[in-house]
This record gives sequence, C-alpha cells and structure tokens, in this order.
Amino acid sequence: MADRVLVIGSGGREHALAWKLAQSPHVKQVLVAPGNAGTANNGKISNSAVLVSNHTILAQFCKDHNIGLVVVGPETLLGAGIVDDLMSAGVRCFGPSAKAAQLETNTSFAKAFLDCHRIPTARWKAFANPQEACSFITSTDFPALVIKASGQAARKEIIIAASKEEACRAVQEILQDRVFGEAGETVVIEELLEGEELSCLCFTDGVTVAPMPLVQAHKRLIDGDKGPNTAGMGAYCPAPQVPEALLEKIKDSILQHVVDGMRQQGTTYVGVLQTGLMRTKDDVKILNFNCHFGDPQCQVILPLLKNDFYEVIQATIDGKLCSCMPAWSENRTAVSVVMASEGYPGDYAKGLEVTGLRQARELGVEVFHAGTAMQGDKVVTDGGRVLTVTAIKEDLMSALEEANKGVAAIWFKGAIFRKDIGYRAIAFLQRSVGLVHGDVSVYTLTSSALVNQSEPPTVTGSRSGSHADLGGSTDLFDLKATGYDDPILVSRTKGIGTKLQIAQMCKKHDTLGQDLVAMCVNDILAQGAEPLFFLSYFACGKLDTEVAQAVIAGTAEACKKAGCALLGRETAELPGIYSPREYDLAGFAVGAVERGQMFLQLERVAEGDVVIGLASSGIHSHGFSLENYY
Repeated sequence: MADRVLVIGSGGREHALAWKLAQSPHVKQVLVAPGNAGTANNGKISNSAVLVSNHTILAQFCKDHNIGLVVVGPETLLGAGIVDDLMSAGVRCFGPSAKAAQLETNTSFAKAFLDCHRIPTARWKAFANPQEACSFITSTDFPALVIKASGQAARKEIIIAASKEEACRAVQEILQDRVFGEAGETVVIEELLEGEELSCLCFTDGVTVAPMPLVQAHKRLIDGDKGPNTAGMGAYCPAPQVPEALLEKIKDSILQHVVDGMRQQGTTYVGVLQTGLMRTKDDVKILNFNCHFGDPQCQVILPLLKNDFYEVIQATIDGKLCSCMPAWSENRTAVSVVMASEGYPGDYAKGLEVTGLRQARELGVEVFHAGTAMQGDKVVTDGGRVLTVTAIKEDLMSALEEANKGVAAIWFKGAIFRKDIGYRAIAFLQRSVGLVHGDVSVYTLTSSALVNQSEPPTVTGSRSGSHADLGGSTDLFDLKATGYDDPILVSRTKGIGTKLQIAQMCKKHDTLGQDLVAMCVNDILAQGAEPLFFLSYFACGKLDTEVAQAVIAGTAEACKKAGCALLGRETAELPGIYSPREYDLAGFAVGAVERGQMFLQLERVAEGDVVIGLASSGIHSHGFSLENYY
C-alpha cells in the first residue's frame, strides 16, 4: 500500500528530498510544508499549509491525512525535538532525536564529544567571559581565529577572523553586544585549519553506517573562493581527489566512531549525519556536524542514489539498514550551481520574476527551487538562494558544462552564481590525466598544435629515447637509448616570475621558453650530467594563441640546442585561477650521468676542485650561452 509522505521545509534541500521520494512506487503523494514554487502542485508533489512549529497540531494533521512518514529538513526543528514528539505520538519521523542533534545544535557539546572519543578536530576552548576569551586568542600558540556562537540559532554565523584583533572584536560582539541573542551566551574559539574542506555524509540506524560519496561545497560567493561566506553556492559529487584508502579511513575512524560513541553515551543516533572535514597535510579533522542533509550537498548526492530512497529511510528507522545498504551510480558525477539574489548574503529584493525554467529543464538539468514563490501564474524570487541547478553526467567537466548551460537559460534581475564549481577537482584531474575540454574551467591543448612546425617539438633535436609519439596522457623515455651502463638521474624544476612581467611589458615572449630550459639544464650540467628531456607546462587565464606559440616555439628551439627531447607540452586555460591576462610557465628537466662519474665528481668537490659542466650545446639566455656560465 502506497504511503503519503510529508517533507518539512522550504529550501532546495526539501525540494530535492520530495523529488527523490516521489520516484518511489511506495509513495502515493508527497506534501511539502511550507514548500516553495517548485513543490507547488508538481505531479505527486504539492505544498501544505500545516503548522509545523506546533508539534501537537502537526501530529494530528499527520493522523488525519494518513501521513505514513515525515522527513524533516531544517536543523532548528530537529533541535526542538520534532522527531521525539512525532514518534511519541505514533507518527514515523526520519531524523535524530533532540539529544542526538546536539552534535549540530550545541558546538560546545560537539567539541567535547570529539575530544572525549579522541576524534581529530581543531584545538578549541569555550568561554562565557569576553576578557578571558580575548586573552586566550592573544596568548595561544596556534591561530585561534575561528569564532562560533555555541547555540543553535547562530551556528552558521561562523566568523573567520583575519587577525587576533578582529577575533577579539568578534568575541565582544557575541558575548557583550549579544548580536546572536541567547545563542551567544558562550563562544567556542577554534584553531584555524588549513587544507581542503569536504563534506562526508552517511545514513545510520545507530549501529550500521552507510557512507555516501564525498561532496565538496563552495561557500564563498564569488569565483575563485572569494567574497563573503554563504550557506553554499554550489557543490559537486563525488570528489575525485580523495583516494579510496582515505575514504575507508573516514568511514571507520570518523563516521563509525561518532555513531558508536553516541550509542555508548546512551544517545542512539538515527538519520543522516553530515560531517564537515578539513583535509590537512597531516590528517583529516572534523570541522562541524550537520544532523541532516546539507544544502546544496543534498542536491548533488540524491540524484546519484540508485536505491529507492523511501526504502532506505524505512530501513534506517527500523534499525535494519544493513539489509538495505544504499548503492550509488558509478561513473556519474553531479554538479549543482546555486543562483542567488543580488545582495545575498546581505539584503536583497524579493518578488522578481524568474523566467527560463522550462527551457532549462528541456536541457536535461534538474532545477530545485529554494527562495521562490508563486505570484499568480508567475514564479518570483522569495529568498537569498533562489534556485539550485543540478546536472548529472559521465564526468565532472561535462556535468559542469551542462549545469552552466541550465543556469544560462534562467533569468531574474541581478542573479548571482559561480561558474567555477568543482575547480579544485578539475585541477586535480587535469594534473593527473590531462582532461581535454573546451570553454568551461580548464582548457588543455596539445601545444604542438600551437607551434608552426611541420614536426612536433617532442621529436625534434638529436636526443633519441623519446616515445611521446605513442600518445596517451603521459610521455615515455627509454633510458637504454642513452647508452649509459649505470645511470643516475638528475632532475631540476623551475618557474619564471619577474621575466613574465617583463615579457608582458615588452610584448616579447619568444625568449621565455629559452630562459626556462636554460635555467633547468644549466643546473643539470653543473652536476656533470647530460640533459635527456624537458617537460613544459604553460597555464593562462585566457589562451592567447600568438603568445602560446611564441613561448612553446622558444622552448622547442632551446631543447633542440641542448640536445634534449621536449615532452609534456601541456597548455591549460584556467579562468577560475588566473585573470585573462595572467599566465604562468614552469619546466622540469631530467639528465643522466654514469654512477662512477658522479661519485668521482663528488670526491673532487670534497677535495676542493671545481666541477666543470659538460656544456657544449650553446643554449642562449638573454644573449648568454651556457658556455658563458661554466
């Protein structure tokens, strides 16, 4: 028998929850309270005017309307005990109890819990006295620059100070000026961690943990992670830069540890648990908890769930999650881009007409409504974050391109959105496998196509052993072709800084590649080694073919003079990282020397003799040949 389900909330998360639940054959109808324009009379989904703040009225409504399941979105209701009250009244409700939800609603409780169970987190201390708090900030030996009001209402109002003085001002505003009201009776001061932030979610019935794919959300307003913090401007899932071994560690050492710890303390955690993680150079540490799906995390995760969402929820409530473990789409990536009102996260206008929604859906994207309302037969803006456009494709680049097309089809006055969602993962993939894709966030080209030569630079020159003509995402070099019996490899990497600025001012770029090769090869020659090959990398904000041709041609010419092969030749367009006029050039040279010869020269150095490099190729760098250096 099919159920009627009630989803509580009005954001993009709640629209996504209703959308996924409506796909279940077990669900007859999904009501959303209060809902938005996207959930108003949309197939099996429709809005409800039920009063959700009064749990007694809500429970009676569920009984009167044969609601078999309630799914709660906002954390404020979870913290207020809505699950406890509905379950006590005989209404099935998905989410943690108020006591379990303290992981999100009480920062001091969460931090103490993590310390008690030895789960890695940022160093911290709680204060009720502003003078004591400021003294801690100024005297501690770590950057105590993250200020959080401990109570529920201000949880998202995290202040990341740029200095100790700014951190002290934030403490005064919270504890003395009470800018967050009762939620600011105490503050938690945390260490500022450096690294890459990720979201890891799981379903749990209090014993079994079923992890979801890792998500990375973008909280800053503007491309390149600039501008003020927001509740989230977009996200992508999964995060390819996290290896499987680390995922297993997160599941066993963090998620399972948290769930087991809560149960051992007498508070079984049932529902969705989201952890904000910081992947530092040393470890993975917990930043915070969400006791529900985050927004926009929900909008990129649920489209990848292969199971019946309704069945997974029921198994979780019944403590039978182990018999209904969720499965996730393989070789699929979801990207969500949030469209926000002009002025967000500050003041913004409402009532602006939204057009192009049908055209966007015809492109194949999902459009989840958040801050929208119906005005007659028109959809209008009614919040800071207005829409979330989600695309699901076979890879990250395709998904981002599709999501951006969907965003471009939608219009409302002053719409704000980011175009670089997933740029960290794209950069990782581009470094790892050389993604080739056009006009999105990374544009990787074969630079031999930019050099006006009949023969690619990789196979020019006198150096044998190069196998770049075999293709693929890597270049090969056969050491046997060098003729060395017992070689030691010598490597050198360099980048060009000031010379780039000079080249831009003079509009002369053909010597840059020569300079770069010369610097790398000179250092190899100083070790008595012979240069074998050179790898080049050229990155820019917007590709200028003339500039790229000049740089790469100069690099190829220098390699020919040095007698080494030119490999790599990668050219990347990174508009989210460089401005249209910015570019960067780096290189990596590898040489070889016989082991005995190397040791002989090391002995000579120890005896005070000068080592003379084997310079005979005559690479010119600003008019000076290599012979001039040695």
